[in-house]
Amino acid sequence: MSIDPRVALQSLTAALEEHLAAAAARRGEGDPAVEAAFFAVADAFEVYDDSLYEAYGEVTPLEVIEEEDDEDEDEDVDDEEDLELLRDS
Repeated sequence: MSIDPRVALQSLTAALEEHLAAAAARRGEGDPAVEAAFFAVADAFEVYDDSLYEAYGEVTPLEVIEEEDDEDEDEDVDDEEDLELLRDS
């Protein structure tokens, strides 16, 4: 059974709003509420993207980046530089 993309989009929007609220109320680094909201956004996005593809054969230009435990610091710097390039464009 597939999910209607509109329903999945509403869930994604709600997850983004929850993430914003958690970030605004953050109680220090590693706040579990922010972390939980972060993963809720990632999960809701994947459901939306899958439902969009199933219904219309389309995807978004976004992707969830999986965090790896073995990343070295050079890769983190590259990611930060890429993020800055995206913000500047």
